[in-house]
Amino acid sequence: MRIRVVGVDELEVLRDIERAAGQCFRDVGMPEIADDEPLPVGVLSGYQRAGRGWVAVDRADRPVAYLITDHVDGNLHVEQVSVHPDHARRGVGRALLEHAADRAMAGGVLALTLATFAEVPWNGPYYLRCGFRVLDESQWTPGLRAIRRREAAHGLDRWPRVCMRRDL
Repeated sequence: MRIRVVGVDELEVLRDIERAAGQCFRDVGMPEIADDEPLPVGVLSGYQRAGRGWVAVDRADRPVAYLITDHVDGNLHVEQVSVHPDHARRGVGRALLEHAADRAMAGGVLALTLATFAEVPWNGPYYLRCGFRVLDESQWTPGLRAIRRREAAHGLDRWPRVCMRRDL
C-alpha cells in the first residue's frame, strides 16, 4: 500500500470515501453518524495545502483511504481517518496511522492523539490495538477539551466518546 500526500483534485474523493466508510455505523445503531456529511472541500483543502492530509492509494494510484491531522497542544491529532469498505480489514488504516506517527516523530512530536467512539469496534477498541491508550478526563489538554466541546455541540456525545493518546 502506497501512501502519499493528497492531491488538490482528490478532495471530493475523500468525501466519497468517508461517506462509504460511514455506512457501517448503521449496523451498530448509529444512523445519524452514517448520514453525517463529511468535511467540506474547502476545509479539506486546508489540510491538503498544509501537507497534513495523506491518502493510501491502490495500484492505479486512486485513493482508497485517507487521514488528516491537526497540531493540538504540541501533539499530532488525528482529525479523521476513513477507509473505503472495499479496502477495509487489510491494514490500510493502520498503515496511515503509522505514516502519521513517522511524520510526527520526524518533526519532533511526542504523541498522536485522537477522539473517538469508545465502544464502536473499529474505533476505540481498534485504536487500543494500534498502541493508543484512553486518557482520563483529567489528562485532557486544553486543545482536547476544545475538540470534545465541538463534538458535543455536534451531537456526538449521544454515544460514549474518549480521547486517546499514543506516545511516540
